[in-house]
Amino acid sequence: MTKHELAEAGPERLASALLDKGVLTSDWLPAFEAVPRHLFMPDVIWPGQAGMNRPNDRVIRSAEPELWWQAVYRDAPITTQWDDGAYTGPGKGKIPSSSNSMPSMVFSMLKALDVDDGHHVLEIGTGTGWNAALLARRLGSANVVTVEVDPAAAQEAGTRLEAAGCNPVTVVGDGAQGHAPRAPYDRVIATCSVSRIPSAWIEQTRPGGVIVAPWGPTYGGEAVARLTVADDVTASGHFVGSSAFMRLRAQRTARPHVRDYLKGRPWPADGDRSVTSLSPDEVGDWVVMFAIGLQVPAAFPWMESYPDGSYTLWLRDAAVTSWATADYEPNRSEYEVVQSGPRKLWDEVETAHRWWVEQGQPDFNRFGLTVGPQGHSVWLDTPDHQVPLTVR
Repeated sequence: MTKHELAEAGPERLASALLDKGVLTSDWLPAFEAVPRHLFMPDVIWPGQAGMNRPNDRVIRSAEPELWWQAVYRDAPITTQWDDGAYTGPGKGKIPSSSNSMPSMVFSMLKALDVDDGHHVLEIGTGTGWNAALLARRLGSANVVTVEVDPAAAQEAGTRLEAAGCNPVTVVGDGAQGHAPRAPYDRVIATCSVSRIPSAWIEQTRPGGVIVAPWGPTYGGEAVARLTVADDVTASGHFVGSSAFMRLRAQRTARPHVRDYLKGRPWPADGDRSVTSLSPDEVGDWVVMFAIGLQVPAAFPWMESYPDGSYTLWLRDAAVTSWATADYEPNRSEYEVVQSGPRKLWDEVETAHRWWVEQGQPDFNRFGLTVGPQGHSVWLDTPDHQVPLTVR
């Protein structure tokens, strides 16, 4: 591939695609051009696919420079670290732990952030440094603070930022704590997801300031929340679109294996059998999982797939007291369910799905979030229409 062809497959083509989608706006275009994405990408990457969060096999720049370049300038996420840096071998590790986000997501969130000249911004999750560089170019390095929990990632990002002529205040630490010494901030943006908005983020934001953060329940499903901070140190606002980010490390949760629920007995152990007309396929879409997760607390799903296209949907509670399975088989109208424990998890999922259907199958942007001293409340359309819980 010639240099001209590389350029055509590079920043110019990506900028054109993002402009056509309406996510890259004219006020962010100069920053995009000043700090191109490839400057913030390591030599070894695991390219993802647009709309998915399953990375492909790794690409090494020195071995496949054209493939590396093409991957960098697709509108897709790229994993840059596995297993908190413990995995370095060929292939892939177990759990992605750092990435360079999908460009359309990057600019959608920056658009939601709605920065203005002179704004002071706190970024949670430096990652590769690209988002911090875009903010620094737009607002000036002195107005940007970026926090990264991983020392190695922070050092590498700092080197890339300096090489690109950007010098935001870089902090190595727990992003859940924010960075009080430079507070208050006009804007806070997180490039990792949370299940609880840390109180420090609200306390360190000016009244009238905005927090943009991916938020999702334990069960699954996730969306970007855009919250406005009030004088009483609460924050509230709608979700603005789907997302799929790695969890803030301080809020990661362990997910026990199914064997811990069966307690050494073979499935179905002591479970009660029944049948359902609700297909497990009907509860697997991202927005449906989000709506279910809002109502079914402290529980999570896992799919066990089989070669013939059938699968078992496992449901488990965080307290390791209850579990359920729902068996999907193609071309069936009824599906076998087994439930065990004080919580009837499949019944809870059915109740939550029914509520979602009765509300008109709302998308993410009809939901909203309010955070304050009393905790989190999620609502539909308006704060006085709270999403119900299946258990309390």
